[in-house]
Amino acid sequence: MLAIQIRHPVPHMKLDPVSLRLFVSVVEEGTIAAAAKREHIAAAAVSKRLSELEELFDSKLLNRTNKGISPTDAGLSLLFMARSALNNLNEIVVQMREYSYGRRGSVQVLANISAITQFLPGLIKSFMQLYPLINISLEEKQSLAVTKAVAENRAEIGIFTRLPHGADIEVFPFRTDRLVLLVPNGDPLADRQSVKFSETLEHEYIALRSGTHLNFQLIKAANDLGRSLKIRMEVSSYDALCLMVQAGLGIGIMPEGSAAIYKMDGAKAIRLDEPWASRELSVCVRSRAALSVAAGLFLEHLLEME
Repeated sequence: MLAIQIRHPVPHMKLDPVSLRLFVSVVEEGTIAAAAKREHIAAAAVSKRLSELEELFDSKLLNRTNKGISPTDAGLSLLFMARSALNNLNEIVVQMREYSYGRRGSVQVLANISAITQFLPGLIKSFMQLYPLINISLEEKQSLAVTKAVAENRAEIGIFTRLPHGADIEVFPFRTDRLVLLVPNGDPLADRQSVKFSETLEHEYIALRSGTHLNFQLIKAANDLGRSLKIRMEVSSYDALCLMVQAGLGIGIMPEGSAAIYKMDGAKAIRLDEPWASRELSVCVRSRAALSVAAGLFLEHLLEME
């Protein structure tokens, strides 16, 4: 005859961390009474939880004697797994609370090239020293694209050169920068300490690409004088502008702080004597009250640090 083994159905009980914690306490304390006192729970409730665990696993987990309680082989295996599981659960709580406290998270930031080259490296470094678990995702955009993206909630924080924008955003003052004229050594303007913009318009320009605020600003300034800007070449970055000017391909205008970070043996920065050469940079958000905790902390850092 064939022997048929009948397996009992698994009891409809879910494994929960409270039962695991009580089991670990009983093994560590050696008695149910001591574990109950440690966990601030009735001894009868602890005993019931242990019985339910043994029923769930269909295994004897504890040896009970008049000297106390000790784990069986199955109980030892459960002890190691339970400690690991409880530790992992605790780590989940710790990490998730770090999000609510702002110690962990990510912030999407858009900024124009002037803010990135002059101000953000040091600010991001000091912020990440304070909050090493907050990730800053930084992307370069033109100023109008920055305001538009923040208004459309595609980024939490934007930094741009102050200009009319029409976007539904909150704007805060950030920094000021000053434009300078960059000329190659040997150029007739290279011996000057300052220069009017009108004096530069006979020269060919190396300019930032169309669509940037600086490109628009220079073309408008020339038009206001009834002149046109002679653009020989458009480039996408300040370092490219510096290289082209040093090569003698033309002159250029860029922020003084950006020019200072490049080593330029073949060019000189000259003060641009124009009211519009001093520019305001601003920080924008869609709604300060709606920012994530991490983004709120980064905004405060941007506005407080000088």
